[in-house]
Amino acid sequence: MPNERNQQNLSALRDTLKAVETFYVVDYQGLTAGQLSKLRQDIRDKGGQMIVAKNTLIHLALEGQQGDFSDILAGPSAIVLADQDPAGIAKALSDTAKGNDKGIPTMKGGIVEGNRVDVAVIERLASLGSKESLQAELVGVLSSHLSNFVGLLEAYQAKLSEGGAPEAAAQE
Repeated sequence: MPNERNQQNLSALRDTLKAVETFYVVDYQGLTAGQLSKLRQDIRDKGGQMIVAKNTLIHLALEGQQGDFSDILAGPSAIVLADQDPAGIAKALSDTAKGNDKGIPTMKGGIVEGNRVDVAVIERLASLGSKESLQAELVGVLSSHLSNFVGLLEAYQAKLSEGGAPEAAAQE
């Protein structure tokens, strides 16, 4: 019979996972306490959270909501919640892995905006900039196009006012 503490942890984990659309499952084994602490801080700075739980609890929590993750739940696992900035948190995980000899944490898979993804998709997300930098790029591109459009309109307006004045004089 399951103990009360595990039932409470399972309930809390299910509630947490219901509230987010994006999370990653990672293997963190091999990180020193300092590296793990820094990784948790980097994730928190990006608006995420790292939850270490037993694979059985993770499997049960995901079973009814997000599908079957039993294929990737081997060895120590942690769930990294990334609802605010999925690319930024994927980058923080990737940077930490590149920053040590063992390549840890190792990404196993996850859910991005409600869709299950594999490691390749998470790595592509990590290569993108943060959500804010991507939004800033989009605003820059849109503003340059709008600026060009306004310039064209002003040029046509000037052309029309130059060409329209003689016609008005001829009608009088």
